[in-house]
Amino acid sequence: MGSNVERLALQDAMVFLGAIASGTEQAIGESANSISYLAGVNLGRKLSEGIPHTGDIEQALVYTREVLDKNDYLWLFEPFKTHDQESIFQEGDDGTEVMLVFRDCMIRQSLFRFGHTQKGSLCNMMYGFFAGALQNIMGRDSSLEIIHAGENACYKKLLVRRDHE
Repeated sequence: MGSNVERLALQDAMVFLGAIASGTEQAIGESANSISYLAGVNLGRKLSEGIPHTGDIEQALVYTREVLDKNDYLWLFEPFKTHDQESIFQEGDDGTEVMLVFRDCMIRQSLFRFGHTQKGSLCNMMYGFFAGALQNIMGRDSSLEIIHAGENACYKKLLVRRDHE
C-alpha cells in the first residue's frame, strides 16, 4: 500500500468486514469458522494462479508473500527460528513445520479497531488463504495454527504435509 490514505481506507473496509464476521459468528456459531476458512482457501487458490510451482517451502513462502503484496493484503510475515533450533524448518511426523511471525496484519488491526476478539472467523480466513495458496504453489496440503495472538504480532505454526506417496 502506497499511502496512509490507502491504508486507512483498507482499515475502514476491514472494520466493516469485522462487523460482518462478528454478526455471522453470533448468528451461526462455530460454522462461521468453516465458512471463512473455505472462503480463504478459494481466495488463496485464485490469487496464486499462475505462480510457479516449487517443492521448496522457503521459496513457496516467498511466492506467498509476493501474492499478498501484489494484492495489497497487509499480512506481513516472516519465518522465525528460536535460539535452540538449528534450522527454521523442522521435520515432524506429519511434514515440515515452520514458525511464522505476523507483525503487520490487517485482520488483527481490524479486529482491534472494531473491538472483536482474535482467533475467530477472520483469522480462519487467513489459514484458508495459506492452505489454498500452498496447494497451488507446492501441490501439498498445509495448516496454519495460532500459537500466540498478541497486540503487536501473532506467532503461528505452519505445517506443510508430506506428499502422499
